Amino acid sequence: MAIKIEKLSKEKEKISFIVRGINNSVANAIRRSVLEIPTLAIDTVEFYKNDSALYDEILAHRLGLVPLKATKTFVQRGKCTCKGKGCLKCTATFKLNTKGPKTVYTQDLKSKGVEVAYPEMPLIFLNKDQEIQLTAEATLGIGKEHAKFTPGLLWFNSYPIIEIEGCAGAEDFVKVCPRKAITIKDKRVSIDPLKCDICGACVEYSKNKEKCSIKITPSEEDFIFYIESFGQTKPEEIFIDAIKAIDDNLDKIVKDSKKFK
Repeated sequence: MAIKIEKLSKEKEKISFIVRGINNSVANAIRRSVLEIPTLAIDTVEFYKNDSALYDEILAHRLGLVPLKATKTFVQRGKCTCKGKGCLKCTATFKLNTKGPKTVYTQDLKSKGVEVAYPEMPLIFLNKDQEIQLTAEATLGIGKEHAKFTPGLLWFNSYPIIEIEGCAGAEDFVKVCPRKAITIKDKRVSIDPLKCDICGACVEYSKNKEKCSIKITPSEEDFIFYIESFGQTKPEEIFIDAIKAIDDNLDKIVKDSKKFK
């Protein structure tokens, strides 16, 4: 069976679609491969002055979780010609020099080649005469190393195969479904497969009804994917990059397997 993709919905940072013609192992491999997508994040922070109410470690942690968007191409430090020392090819430098009273936002971080995804994200509040001076370095990393390098969330559900027999006039079924996937059409129970998470509540309820049978089984080849971006990249690009990560891993396996010949 050929693989097909059907788009369901798309927003600025969210997307959902159906992938037909794969199995659960492939779907799960795509989900796990999101943690292998190289993403830019602040990795080291050097404080020169911090009069704020937060310890250096807490503020550094906040800076590390700021979503960053690269306006130029970066390479991972381990693969850079500088051999991990840090250069313009693999490292982006940020500076923050500000004084209160004010709320410090992510847009106050100054850098070349990198933009913050959300300029109005608050970092800290400074009272009068409180000051912060620091420099920070952002590098490429993957979610397997640290969660701050994760570009977004990807999860999936098996597409539900729904079989309904009878159940005429069973309006009380509407209250049974926690996902509100059940509606009544022409006095018959109807279940929206895009809302159903195969919880089985309606199946159990139908067992106590006469002339009513509901059977829901998860598809073994069709899956509903949901992707939510943290702002560093578009949600559809997360899916594509996850596929590339799988492809790269397969190439490594092929390359390493040749050593046994």
